[in-house]
Amino acid sequence: MLFFLSRTDHRKLIRCCIPRTTRSDCQKFTDRERHAGAIRTRWNPLRVPTFVFFIIGISLVLHNGSGTGKAVATDRIRFQLQSDRVIIKYGKQPLATYVFQDSKIPRPYFAHVFAPNGKQVTRHHPPRPGQDATDHATFHPGIWMAFGDINGQDYWRLKARVEHAEFIDSPANKSGHASFSVRNRYWNEAGKKVVCTEVAEYTFQALYSDDSLQMPAGFLLHWDSTFSSSTKDFTFGDQEEMGLGVRVTTPIAVTQGGQIRNRDGRTNEKQVWGKMSAWCDYSGLVGNHRIGMTLMPDPANFRRCWFHARDYGFCAANPFGRNAFTRGEKSKVTVTRGASLKLRFGIFLHAQPKSESRRDLNLAYRAYLDHLKNKQLDKPPEQ
Repeated sequence: MLFFLSRTDHRKLIRCCIPRTTRSDCQKFTDRERHAGAIRTRWNPLRVPTFVFFIIGISLVLHNGSGTGKAVATDRIRFQLQSDRVIIKYGKQPLATYVFQDSKIPRPYFAHVFAPNGKQVTRHHPPRPGQDATDHATFHPGIWMAFGDINGQDYWRLKARVEHAEFIDSPANKSGHASFSVRNRYWNEAGKKVVCTEVAEYTFQALYSDDSLQMPAGFLLHWDSTFSSSTKDFTFGDQEEMGLGVRVTTPIAVTQGGQIRNRDGRTNEKQVWGKMSAWCDYSGLVGNHRIGMTLMPDPANFRRCWFHARDYGFCAANPFGRNAFTRGEKSKVTVTRGASLKLRFGIFLHAQPKSESRRDLNLAYRAYLDHLKNKQLDKPPEQ
């Protein structure tokens, strides 16, 4: 049985399910904070009843060339917490590994990320000589968020450390809502002062292309990060190396026959690099399947993202690099003491037989947007 809700009905359903105090839990903020993309108080999705997440899950609709599917709440996504990492599985099949302590990479990241057909969609970590390109072995472990400049500190090139402080919500699948949240501390390069704190929530969904619910068409990773400091202001600088990055498995790099494609129809590094778009996909053939990852920034982030895309297998969504990508006015995003800046992204991990027509990724993007409908948004994107 398939579940359908119109956009209007979906909004009404969400509004009636969310408590009034939750819907109004966003205070006004000053012009200075608005200019910086900062807010003082955020709506907390963890305060919403669990059944709301289930309703959201069954109402997200995904179509492909051969039929209709849906994103549903599923208890098949499971977590195994270890001393330095979280192993994430779909049933018995590996899905991803979240590493929060690593002596060689002093920031958290996802590695060994898999498409629904069981093929790894990120580069091996560490890279395998003779099988993978070995450049940026520690900078590009799989999927990560990092910044080349916060208050002049470089977290992208691992000169400064991001410390995993704690799990706010331990990895768990509760009534089909598979998620966990962490608190990270961004230390300066001297290791003596905390520049800012990040609270990150990671949520996994399975998107199905038919009613059997046997093989997902894709996995959707929701990445919600909030940055703040209770002691002082901090500023995000302007570089190419800022934001959410991915390194794809070597066989699907453009140099090996893969393709980069954005929503506007531009392809590969020459056309995609430095361009804004709603989403950017990196995919290619591995055996008899096309596998890939689609980066989807939340359109309500403080600014739209430019895509730093490279044919050798790298892509990043970057809302900070205005001068780096356009040679325009240098971006300087300051978050004032006591305020916060939220960045949200969706990462769609997908696979389909090469004999099928390529899936319409706009529908996966629509599923991501539907997931966000019930959340209070920071501000409209810049035009």
